Amino acid sequence: MKKRLAVAFTGPSNSGKTTLILKVARKLIHEHALDVAIIKNDPKDKAQFDVPGKDSYKFSDTGAEVIVTSPTRTTYFSQRHKELDELVALFGDFDVLLVEGLKNLPLPRISIFRGTIDTDYFPYMNALAIDESIDTSHYSIPEGIDILDLNNPDQTIEWILTHAKVMQ
Repeated sequence: MKKRLAVAFTGPSNSGKTTLILKVARKLIHEHALDVAIIKNDPKDKAQFDVPGKDSYKFSDTGAEVIVTSPTRTTYFSQRHKELDELVALFGDFDVLLVEGLKNLPLPRISIFRGTIDTDYFPYMNALAIDESIDTSHYSIPEGIDILDLNNPDQTIEWILTHAKVMQ
């Protein structure tokens, strides 16, 4: 069985979370030849995954758990909240799981900020990914928090491969 690693990314809207995750995922897949899984939290329930009128929308609209399969993909629509272990089980085999959001999950966490740091995130982070828009001398960053360059996905990957949680 593969060694399955998991890490989470958190930060305010428009901080660069999705951009960093995309860069990291692409490099892990194409340069490191690893299988990557991604979970994105949608706390405001804004995401739309299907188009009204299509069969999959009609099925999902009933409240049922729905899987749509085709020769090139499988899509799962659920009407229930899933815990992390349930979500991980849906993915099956992967090398690295990247989670966006869900700051209360027991995963090593990289918090992402541009412009200003929200110190309320300090208790939830293991690393801080920032760019030149932040002067760290204005903050009392807790000891043990690694500082990463938001624009250096290779540095973030190195941190992930060293600090991510091994999943069962």
